[in-house]
Amino acid sequence: MARSRVVITGFGAITPLGLTVGDMWAGLCAGKVGINTITAFDPSGFNCKIAGQAPEFKIRDFVPKTHRKATKLMCRDIELSVVAANEAIRNSGLITKGIDPENVNINPERMAINLGAGLISCDLVELSPAVAASKNEGQFDIRKWGNIGLELVTPLWLLKYLPNMLACHVGIIHDIQGPSNSITCAEVASHLAIAEASQIIARGNSDYALAGGAEAKVNPIVMIRQCLLQRATTENNDNPSSSCRPFDADAKGSVFGEAAGIIVIENLENAKKRNAKIHAEIAGTGQSTSINSAYKNLEPDGYGLQIAIEKAIKEAQIEPDQIDLIIPHGTGIPCDDMAESKAIHSALGEVASEIPVWPIKSMLSNTGAASGALDVIAATCAMKENKIPSSINCDNIAHGCNLNIVKKTIEKEIKYALCCSYTHGGQTAAVVLKNISE
Repeated sequence: MARSRVVITGFGAITPLGLTVGDMWAGLCAGKVGINTITAFDPSGFNCKIAGQAPEFKIRDFVPKTHRKATKLMCRDIELSVVAANEAIRNSGLITKGIDPENVNINPERMAINLGAGLISCDLVELSPAVAASKNEGQFDIRKWGNIGLELVTPLWLLKYLPNMLACHVGIIHDIQGPSNSITCAEVASHLAIAEASQIIARGNSDYALAGGAEAKVNPIVMIRQCLLQRATTENNDNPSSSCRPFDADAKGSVFGEAAGIIVIENLENAKKRNAKIHAEIAGTGQSTSINSAYKNLEPDGYGLQIAIEKAIKEAQIEPDQIDLIIPHGTGIPCDDMAESKAIHSALGEVASEIPVWPIKSMLSNTGAASGALDVIAATCAMKENKIPSSINCDNIAHGCNLNIVKKTIEKEIKYALCCSYTHGGQTAAVVLKNISE
């Protein structure tokens, strides 16, 4: 049976650059940096005091009245996903129960949802009274926790922090009744969610799907871990706008943040039938796993990422020299950036030094499970606008990094774009987008 072609017909994003995709794209084009001093909690005791924080919003403004009681059970990650999903569906022209229950224009049973999520860290204020009550002579006592501490934890506490609750809440709001999955593979989670959702559409199990991811890394538990693992920069607290420097000789580490990116995908025939605006085609996807024994960093040769890129290109049925844009993972961790550079060169060959490379985490920060979807959305916007904006904080390319980092805005037609990513757990993923605008 012939597999359907899968296209993007809608997208939504909330990022450190704003509440919409339009805000994000305008900020990227202007070279705006969404990284600043942390205000979500007191960072005074942390080596890294900066992050990429999304603008404040009221979640009640993004859900129907019938679902507003449920917002009490939404952690920040869930809220971010709800905001991005709302924009994505509205942008696509689809009408779900959550948009207008009287004028639904889809079959809920034929809509899927695949979202990437992080390992959600709880708000400390919700557990601290219970932990404090469980101390015995200054030490945590598991018996007191069972007898006293747990009584101080709300019975529904866990429902706020399960990774599958992102897709659950979005699915309930919009009455999505088709295949559903939650992928918790850190920074590659939304790449993988998009890949799996594309496969669901391609084999005919659904007509539409929401795919992407969300994560809120501006959390003291997350920040402690990244500081202890020495992944977070500690030398740019007084100059946040220049803190994250992917592939740059002066890079000192990564900066973490919060965001959500979600796209609407559907089969090409269905999109044409309803006269939907087609933004791009998902031409190929790839994934692999190859963990470094020194788990703190990517393996030095980036072999796992190389395999993922090669698979995506093969599935897209193109040659490396047909790629017009690469949006890499590019975190600003020097050894990881160098390994990624090697992976790109190994996968693409000599043309890797010529293809424009546009790292965007210097402006958006590392938003974990959301980052891959943001890359895909940014690449799609670049295709639509025939423009690759200038990179930021990549002024002095690191020795040995032979990538063509974009240093000033390029006006050009983009036929194919590659987005790739990796995790420190060994997972890697890549997505190839095709411009089919008429």
